[in-house]
Amino acid sequence: MTNISVGPIKAIRCLSGVLILVMIVGCKSMPTLEQQEQLVQANNLVLDQITSRAVVNAWGKPPLYHSEFNYFFVMPDLSVIPRSRVATGEAPKGWKGGVHAGEGVYFAYPNRGWLLVFLDDCLVYKEELKAEELHALAKSWAYEDRFKTRLDEVSRP
Repeated sequence: MTNISVGPIKAIRCLSGVLILVMIVGCKSMPTLEQQEQLVQANNLVLDQITSRAVVNAWGKPPLYHSEFNYFFVMPDLSVIPRSRVATGEAPKGWKGGVHAGEGVYFAYPNRGWLLVFLDDCLVYKEELKAEELHALAKSWAYEDRFKTRLDEVSRP
């Protein structure tokens, strides 16, 4: 009888140890605001480790800004790509089917050549673009905003 009850207990201990390890590894702590600002100043834009506040503190307010509810393709490595950065009707190469939705906040810095996208105030997407491309993107944002109604703003989750 003793051997029967010891096996499940060992299995439970082993499983709980594995779960604790996964939780520890999975719980990445955010660097301090000062450390984030240093990363931004060094042009080391680490995804999931930088907040919009750190970028604004380091580089100033973005010359081009946009916010919209968006869908994000979740890639196998758990990075995300905003639907707006993929051609209409297309999916990113390697995408397996995961999708996340939320309010995407877009910062465009033409003088630095960066488009940064934040979700839940965390940098989730970055793309190097030429200043002309960033300005064209901002024009498309302005064009789309002309067609939004007050109902669009209220109906967001």
